[in-house]
Amino acid sequence: MKEIYLDNSATTKACGSAAAEALRIMTQCYGNPSSLHTKGLEAEHELKAAAKTIANAISASPEEIYFTSGGTESNNTAVFGAAKALCRRGKRIVTTAIEHSSVIESAAALEKEGFEVIYLKPDSSGRISPRQTEEAVTKETILVSIMLVNNETGAIQPVEEVRRIIKRSGAPALFHIDAVQGFMKMPVSVKKLGCDLLSISGHKIHAPKGVGALYVKSGTRIVPLHRGGEQQSKLRPGTEPLPLICAMAAAVRDYPDEREHITEINRCCRKRLSETEGIVINSDEQCLPYIINFSAPGIRSETMLHFLEEEGIYVSSGSACAKGHKSHVLTAMGLPPEITDSAVRLSFSDENTAEDIDIFTNRLKTGLRTLARSK
Repeated sequence: MKEIYLDNSATTKACGSAAAEALRIMTQCYGNPSSLHTKGLEAEHELKAAAKTIANAISASPEEIYFTSGGTESNNTAVFGAAKALCRRGKRIVTTAIEHSSVIESAAALEKEGFEVIYLKPDSSGRISPRQTEEAVTKETILVSIMLVNNETGAIQPVEEVRRIIKRSGAPALFHIDAVQGFMKMPVSVKKLGCDLLSISGHKIHAPKGVGALYVKSGTRIVPLHRGGEQQSKLRPGTEPLPLICAMAAAVRDYPDEREHITEINRCCRKRLSETEGIVINSDEQCLPYIINFSAPGIRSETMLHFLEEEGIYVSSGSACAKGHKSHVLTAMGLPPEITDSAVRLSFSDENTAEDIDIFTNRLKTGLRTLARSK
């Protein structure tokens, strides 16, 4: 049975160059980048080269890149760090109801500490309106955190307009963008986006799990979450996981020019789904083509997921971090329970083919018939 992996927004298979680079660093360049001997200096050189590669990918400077364990830590550091740094200038935080849990739960924790958090609601397409943002951002706002691409629907948020709104408001707010799902899959330039903080993750782009980065604009002050070392200007102390960092840089260097291919895969899949009776597509055509969210009303997400798994097809019932809980994203979009309870997310990589889509949709149709009869 052919394995068809359509859950690349949850994680990706590490590419060959990333795996090889991790092994090279572990076995050949294994020094601590903070050590003063030759092995340490070799490791420091590799660390700086990796930072330059990551920085170039988002039009930043290497000194503005801080390596973390992944998107969750980057988001936590940005949200808590900005709030603690600016708490004397205000207590208002603006985010959205469709953020990743690492942002929403951080914001909720800050609410318990006395911060005021405004959760912007999306429209039925999953997008936040600039007008709603303009009404929420006041002169007391110290942080605005909005994702670039939603991890469940692929909806692209109007982050450039948000930056202009913050500037017009006169607020002291730092602007944080969670770019985990958009990084390397669409143009991401911190200069164009105008953000102060930006989160990315390695395992979404064919690097190993356990590594990510936070861009911190030069001159921006945030309070570190951790203590205990001089590394990374004390913002993220501790010995850097050099094999993972260099593997992430390798994945960035060798990331395929796949957008045209992914767009065609999306078009093919969208066509097949729209022709399938009993399917409702929740991601509109303006979404990032790497993600399609759909529902099969009457059949629970987990039921369909496990049926497809038995056929060698791997999909998601939503965000992997939610572990099967009802989608807060689709709920915030105002979609009815029969849609949210039956939602399935497909997410593509350059390894997916038109044949994969044909096999998937044929198995899906079988599932629709079989599972409907077994209810």
